[in-house]
Amino acid sequence: MKEFVPEIQGNLRKHIIKVPEAIYKVSGIKIFGKRIKSLVFSTDVAIIKNCNADAVIAVYPFTPQPVITHAIITASDVPVFSGVGGGTTTGKRVINLAMDAEFQGAMGVVVNAPTTNEIIRALRDRIDIPVVVTVVSEKTDIEARINAGATILNVSGASKTAEIVRMIRQKYPEMPIIATGGPTEEDILRTIEAGANAITFTPPSNGEIFKEIMIKYRNQDDIF
Repeated sequence: MKEFVPEIQGNLRKHIIKVPEAIYKVSGIKIFGKRIKSLVFSTDVAIIKNCNADAVIAVYPFTPQPVITHAIITASDVPVFSGVGGGTTTGKRVINLAMDAEFQGAMGVVVNAPTTNEIIRALRDRIDIPVVVTVVSEKTDIEARINAGATILNVSGASKTAEIVRMIRQKYPEMPIIATGGPTEEDILRTIEAGANAITFTPPSNGEIFKEIMIKYRNQDDIF
C-alpha cells in the first residue's frame, strides 16, 4: 500500500521546481541528523528559494567569493554545500574560504577534482563540516582521496557517472556518494542502482522557465 503523504501549498508558492520523483528511491546521507537525498545544483537564489530539493550544492566556474556564499546561505531554506575551489583557486585561499563557509552556516564544502590531497588533509584538520571531494574520472585514486580526509565523494563523470559510482561502491561499500543523476528518470535510477546515496539535480534556468510563462501569457485571450 502506497504511503499517503499530506501536501500543503500556498496560492503564491505552489509554482516551484520539483526534483524528479526517481530521486526519492535513493538511500540518502545523514549529516548532522538531517537526511539528504536530493541536491539542487544552482547558485541562483530565486531558483534555490523555489525548489523542493533537500539541499543546495553551490559550485560555480569562477573564483569562489565569500559574498556569494553568504548570499546563498542567507536565501536558502535548506542546507548549503558551498564550493571553495581547489582548481584555479588553491592553497591557503581554499582553507580560508572553507572556514568562512563553515562560520556562515554551510553544511559542507565542495572541492574541485584537481584539489591536491594535501589541501584535503588541511581542510579536514581545520573544519568540522564534511569535505566533499569531486570525482570526474574512473582514473582517480579514490583510496588516496579517502585517506586524505574526504568525507563524501561527489561523482560528476557525465555519461560515465554510473560506472564510476559502481566502481567506488564495490570497493568502498560504506563511503557516502553524491552523484549527478543525468537528464532522465532512467539515468537517475541507473545511478542509484550503481550505489549513489544522494543525487544532484540541475534545474531549468530562469530564462527557460520564463519562456514557458511568457508563452502562456501571450496565448491569453484578454491581456489587461
